[in-house]
Amino acid sequence: MEKSIALALLASAFVISCGPKSTAVTGPKFTSSEHLAQGKTVFENSCNRCHKLPDPAKHDDKGWIKTLSRMAPKAKLTDEQHQMVYDYLISVNKK
Repeated sequence: MEKSIALALLASAFVISCGPKSTAVTGPKFTSSEHLAQGKTVFENSCNRCHKLPDPAKHDDKGWIKTLSRMAPKAKLTDEQHQMVYDYLISVNKK
């Protein structure tokens, strides 16, 4: 019985530590220079709090969807900020 309780607590801790995943982004949405500039600002100010900024070329479009779905909740981004960061990153990759 104690073993099952310990496993349940361990599993709960794992789920909490992983945090929720955001599903705000499924593809590009914002293309205006204003939104892309806002995305760049959010990227630079939010992502830099915890780690060095990654090179936008590090991932393709799908790779950024996966990465940002994990990182946006940790950075406490709104769905709109999440989308703008994604759109900024993929716009830089296409240049």
